[in-house]
Amino acid sequence: MSGSGVGEEIGAQGARSRALAVLRVRGRASAVALLPAAAAVVLLAGGATGRLTGGSWDTARWVVTGVAVVVLLCAAAVAAVIVRARPALSPTVEIAERSAPDLYRLVRDLADRMDVPAPSSIVLTPDCDSWLEDRTHPAHALAAAPTDRPGTATGTRTTPGTRTTPGNGTARTPASAPGAGRGRATAAPVLVIGSPFLWWMRVAELRAVLAPVVAGTGPAAHPDIAAARRFVRGLDAAVALPGRPGLGLVRRAALGFVGRIARLLLRACGEHAALMERGVASAASERAQGVDYGVRIVAQEQVGLAYAGWDRLLTRVALPAWRMGRWPSRLDVGVVSALTELSRRDRLAEGFTSRLGERPACDLLEEPGAVDEAASLLAARLFHGGPAASGPDWSPVDWQQYPEEVVDRKWRTEAARLHRVLDDMGVRRSARPGGSTADPSAVPGPTLERVMDHLAGQGEEAGDALAAGISAEVAREEADAVPTVPAPAPPVDAAGDALALRGTDPLPLFPLMPPRTGRELLADHVTAMVCCAAVDTAGAAPGLDWLDGPALLMDGKRRTDLAGGVLSLVEDGDVEPLRMWLASTGVRPEKPVRLV
Repeated sequence: MSGSGVGEEIGAQGARSRALAVLRVRGRASAVALLPAAAAVVLLAGGATGRLTGGSWDTARWVVTGVAVVVLLCAAAVAAVIVRARPALSPTVEIAERSAPDLYRLVRDLADRMDVPAPSSIVLTPDCDSWLEDRTHPAHALAAAPTDRPGTATGTRTTPGTRTTPGNGTARTPASAPGAGRGRATAAPVLVIGSPFLWWMRVAELRAVLAPVVAGTGPAAHPDIAAARRFVRGLDAAVALPGRPGLGLVRRAALGFVGRIARLLLRACGEHAALMERGVASAASERAQGVDYGVRIVAQEQVGLAYAGWDRLLTRVALPAWRMGRWPSRLDVGVVSALTELSRRDRLAEGFTSRLGERPACDLLEEPGAVDEAASLLAARLFHGGPAASGPDWSPVDWQQYPEEVVDRKWRTEAARLHRVLDDMGVRRSARPGGSTADPSAVPGPTLERVMDHLAGQGEEAGDALAAGISAEVAREEADAVPTVPAPAPPVDAAGDALALRGTDPLPLFPLMPPRTGRELLADHVTAMVCCAAVDTAGAAPGLDWLDGPALLMDGKRRTDLAGGVLSLVEDGDVEPLRMWLASTGVRPEKPVRLV
């Protein structure tokens, strides 16, 4: 046996032994539940045979029998809840085989080369990771079957245990297949692929990255490992049940008791489960050693690079748009531009862009644009909590429209909010040169000069008051923007066929950034006011930087030297650095600007 084969066998054996340890925890819990019943049986048998008779034995017999009945009923209820508890599913974009025949063919070829079962289906997630996910729990049978149309995103719409019949893309469930009913462990898990990988990675790199993931279907088919995983997933789902919204007092108390039992069992088997998964990963990695091993080294570098670019794109580019009620509809295309820019700026990433001449993995999709749009909308839901479908206050935006429809609107909205707070604080507007604030005709519209005069020399007190007012205004606007009733899922034949609601799970599931402080909001609003003045009085233009988001362009070049002057004004009340910047760029702070 080769070295890799020995390593795989060691990892598989370790995973199986840990799976048995998990199952032993389940067996011990069952034994504890049956212990009173066993004692009751002994006492009842003793009474029937005339060996254990008398007043004290009769009393013990009735007490122990009553306790045994109560314990058995509680154990049965706890077991039923754990078995029926619906494990969480990753929100994903469903990819039917007819929408990506080449991708399915690549995955099946990988499975054949490694002699493991092929995944039952393929889905995408807006994240830089890939894994296998078991969707064979009976509770998932209530979910709707996946459609063959690309871009259908769902966390719960994959029919459990479905296998795609080669050649026609139709689903075939175990109930209708030969040998159905032999157990849930016979269904292969679903392959979840991070959508940025398809756009940034080349086909050979994606194949190399997916090889160890696909190899995990082998251990997943082992009955002991499958049973241990089901048990742990059921415990994990039961722990979360008391936190569901809409529960009455009685149900919440009952589920709280079940949750405490499940948490106790989860702690008892948690270490074994973690070591089992580590053994599974080790065995899968060893099995994949012979598949594109050389390419995998390069591909792993691309994984780290993709994660860095994806994070910058979401936090610096997508998040400002989401806050404006717009969602970029081509995030995966944008990550290529972001990573290309990162490669240009970072010497450690030099040379990576030379790969772009090779075939991208998104070519394995029949309609990459529709899939990218669905993944982009799902990303907005997961990381920001946006609605499930487009609407008047939640519309898509293309990258070409981003500067005008997001950046410029963001600046003018924040500038308007800044002056609205100043009005509420009673701060008087600056008069025209030679005019007086007592004469209304001499007071111009909103100007940068008014903001600078208020903060200059006032120090910390004026900044804190203004920051508090802006924070309160932002909080009110965000509270008003939260819908009181969840929006219904779009119909299947709706234009765009974007996303289905993911049950009652709170959104966003993964917030990108913590709430901004008052000082950060104040700096953002002052910067927005400066940018509005630059656009209206000095011929500047809004722009998009793929790594830093909204950018101010002057003479076609991005200005990166504005932050210092703004911070000096906001933090220290020192207006001179900002005045020098304005004078050098020709921006007129006394001129009124256009607001939203």
